[in-house]
Amino acid sequence: MPDMPISRLTTTCSTCAIRNRAICADLNDAEIGLLNGIGRRRTLAAGEQVMWEGDEAVLVANVIEGVLKLSSHSADGKEQILGLVYPSDFLGRPFGETSPYGVEALTEAHICVFERTDFDRFAREHPRLEHKLLERTLAELDRTRRWMVLLGRMNAEQKVASFLLEMAERLGVRAIDGPVRFALPLSRQQIADVLGLTIETVSRQLTRLRNEGAIELPSRREVMLRDPADLEVRAG
Repeated sequence: MPDMPISRLTTTCSTCAIRNRAICADLNDAEIGLLNGIGRRRTLAAGEQVMWEGDEAVLVANVIEGVLKLSSHSADGKEQILGLVYPSDFLGRPFGETSPYGVEALTEAHICVFERTDFDRFAREHPRLEHKLLERTLAELDRTRRWMVLLGRMNAEQKVASFLLEMAERLGVRAIDGPVRFALPLSRQQIADVLGLTIETVSRQLTRLRNEGAIELPSRREVMLRDPADLEVRAG
């Protein structure tokens, strides 16, 4: 695994921007201090890999800033994007021997990294963290199941509208009563892969939404949701 920029945590967990949403949210000050002692801060460039599918599960991490993708590869080498990871999300497989997916930064990202063995030991000794980890895992499983059901029932317009609303919400910029603008961390081909559509269909739907005033496309990798309420209706 190539070296990545790494440093000791220079600020305490209590001042972290995602502190109240992360898995460490329920820890007391003493526990936070101990966790702070085993954590490292890493900065990832866009396109940089942090975990590899099938490799030994060496690290776990909290995402502080940025967007990353989880992916797997078929026997013929084709990539399948399994999901996206946003600030406050947790990466890695605690108590596991191998990584079930690869993790790559789609944007510049900042993560708080722990050696898996250190984190496993800490979790066993601090039930509040272990409980929060289980709670977060079950919530993510529920989210994934709901998304699978929705994708199976939606038409192309509903899928694209839902994807844009979900991304805005997870990036923390969603607003029902006014326009919001954000950078798309995925290419149109990657969006198509996530939604089970062709790139041509994704492009047609984005153009249609733009022409009908629901969104603007300032550039190929930016989107403005001009009317989030209208997108809610289109998403069904």
